[in-house]
Amino acid sequence: MVRPKAVLIGPPGSGKTTVGTALAGRLGLPLRDTDTDVEAAAGKPIGEIFIDDGEETFRALEHAAVRAALAEHEGVLALGGGAVLHPETQELLEAGHTVVYLRVGLSEAVKRVGLASARPLLVLNPRSQLRKLLEERLPIYERLGTLHVDTDGRAPEEIADQIAKELG
Repeated sequence: MVRPKAVLIGPPGSGKTTVGTALAGRLGLPLRDTDTDVEAAAGKPIGEIFIDDGEETFRALEHAAVRAALAEHEGVLALGGGAVLHPETQELLEAGHTVVYLRVGLSEAVKRVGLASARPLLVLNPRSQLRKLLEERLPIYERLGTLHVDTDGRAPEEIADQIAKELG
């Protein structure tokens, strides 16, 4: 059965892509990022998908990308921050995947994401929107994560080393 070595989840600014790149390098495996898959499928950046087609269309594309990646990819997989909101995605992740929840505090996430963010859900008031996203998604991240890793104040390489060690 094809299965990712690790699936990284967490809010915007938790370091899923950055840590995923470092972790994939440590493990000698490829990194796949479902946000990149969504952009490739749509032929445009995520921000444009939100503006042109709406969040519902984006979430459908995102779920299809996650479902395909979970079935096809054997390396490190980074999911978009909101991918875990889809009930079927939650079920798929709970079906024996190694899910690494990258925890990040609000102030650290704001620093990493930046207040002039190009992220569609953070456009109007990034700090307030990020706080709302964290509060809304935190229980889902915590429930789905088989491994919880704190990222605040840590270098991506240090986080990747910890994950690699815990993966065995």
